[in-house]
Amino acid sequence: MTTSAPVSQPVRNRRRQNDWRLFLRLIPYGRRHGRLLLISTVLLVPVAIANAVQPILIGQAISLIRKEPNTYDFLKNLPLGQGLQILEGLLLLTVIVRLIFSGVQGYLVQKVGQQMTADIRNDLFAHVTSLAVRFFDRTPVGKLITRLTSDVEALGDVFTTGAIGIISDLFSMLVILALMFQQQWQLALMLLLMLFPVTGLIIFFQQQYRKANYKAREELSLLNSTLQENISGINVVQMFRREQFNAELFRATNLNYIREVDRTIFHDSAVSATLEWIALIAVAGVLWLGGIFVLQERLEFGVLAAFILFAQRLFDPLRQFAEKFTAIQAGFTAVERISDILDEPIEIRDPVENSEFGIRNSEFKIHHQPTTNYQQPTTHVGEIRFEHVWFAYKNNDYVIKDLDFTIRPGEKIALVGPTGAGKSSIIRLLCRLYEPTRGRILVDGVDIRDIPQAELRCRMGVILQEGFIFAGDVKSNITLGDTYSFEEIRAAAENTNVAQFIEQLPQGYDTQLRERGTNLSSGQKQLLAFARAAIRNPHILVLDEATASLDVGTEASIQDALERLLERRTAIIIAHRLSTIRNVDRIFVLKRGELVESGTHEELIQLGGLYAGLHQLQMLGT
Repeated sequence: MTTSAPVSQPVRNRRRQNDWRLFLRLIPYGRRHGRLLLISTVLLVPVAIANAVQPILIGQAISLIRKEPNTYDFLKNLPLGQGLQILEGLLLLTVIVRLIFSGVQGYLVQKVGQQMTADIRNDLFAHVTSLAVRFFDRTPVGKLITRLTSDVEALGDVFTTGAIGIISDLFSMLVILALMFQQQWQLALMLLLMLFPVTGLIIFFQQQYRKANYKAREELSLLNSTLQENISGINVVQMFRREQFNAELFRATNLNYIREVDRTIFHDSAVSATLEWIALIAVAGVLWLGGIFVLQERLEFGVLAAFILFAQRLFDPLRQFAEKFTAIQAGFTAVERISDILDEPIEIRDPVENSEFGIRNSEFKIHHQPTTNYQQPTTHVGEIRFEHVWFAYKNNDYVIKDLDFTIRPGEKIALVGPTGAGKSSIIRLLCRLYEPTRGRILVDGVDIRDIPQAELRCRMGVILQEGFIFAGDVKSNITLGDTYSFEEIRAAAENTNVAQFIEQLPQGYDTQLRERGTNLSSGQKQLLAFARAAIRNPHILVLDEATASLDVGTEASIQDALERLLERRTAIIIAHRLSTIRNVDRIFVLKRGELVESGTHEELIQLGGLYAGLHQLQMLGT
């Protein structure tokens, strides 16, 4: 097993975005659900007012009982029992208002949060699948899965428990402060001043938690990468008895993850404990200063009782913020990590408008040609031209060097060379999975960068050495999401001589295949790849060791279909068994990314070069 290449840590190499800039990235998603967000925000007003009025009503009840002068005028002339009943009714009304509106508002917030989370996950998936293969070469799969799953879920918690909740808490605090200053400004000012050190402490712990949480999520990504790598390579793990060794590696990664999580727990607990102490100090301060005012007859007892409740209500939103602290900071960390992916540039893009094809990308639709009678392409399509192409996977380590050749329409070309010569790289460049470092590639006289990717890949049928199977039925693995009738699917299978194999499956074309086709043999998966290519009626056919997984009998049965499939089509064949490519029109011999020989089988044998040497080695081996 190979160790995955490490991913660059952008947060360590550049200044972190502040929370407001991160928050601004979420605004476009909020606009999509602006109506629900507006309703849920408006509902905060009655909830905050009902919450702030309750201490005043309780203070008025005490003042009414003690017959203090600050009692409201409409209560002074009423009997004590009737006045208390009115206050009790108003208090009950505020409780009902809070109960109903808080429930509705909470439901709307949860709904909006889930919808926004789904939108972000969809956009992130669409962006990831649009990135060039070069990005996946340097990014472990486990890290991408973490971004798409747990990071997006953490971001969802910000919406469902944090964002609107913070607005609600801030609005409640403003209403409470306004009513406190209206009641008694000295006590209100004292409580207001106590908020400043609290804010400083929250900001400090926020920064510490943020750093620890980012590290924890990075460790989680490494944990998922290790898990994914071991599951994907379980055959190698067990055959080479790597279970114990890999378990130790996993245990070490898991220990690092737990260590970072412990740090986040410490900072989270420190915030909660600090807020609890400051809330108690606030109540004690109200009792001390308010008690002095009461003794000096500058303050009624009912107002003091109301301020004790105000102090609790003022710090309640801060306590609730402490409870949301973990989700909010984890969410901002998730936004950072998700932004790293969304900021990854899409290296391979379609042209905005292409005059050759007369279409825009957004208007492009693939029009399939019927495959029942194997309509062949016209004789003048399928030309491929490489013009001084250079290519390197990293820096200037070129694997393709100054390739310059033309493949004529309908010509059959074989690519031959030792391992690492650049044969598969040529195919990847032709399919535009990578961009050439220098030079250009033309198909039918048009630079492939000027052809929409969907159109380019519709023109090509690629059969790799190992056919990839998606979870689903046989039909969907042939069509791959494109629209074909069942008759076309069956015709493609029959014309490639794979229909017999499909009909032997338990439910035929409706047989459900497991992920990666684990309920099929390697040869059966390869047979489906032939049908998959045939149904698209491509102009250009690429075979990369396409028959290597087939047994002798199956290969013989499909050879006739393959010859008909290759008829009047441009074909590029990669083969290590030189006996299978004797009948091609030309053979390109590659060495270290350079085209060193070209010609027919007989011409290259007479030349006595690299191809002749490879052929002699294979003849000796057989």
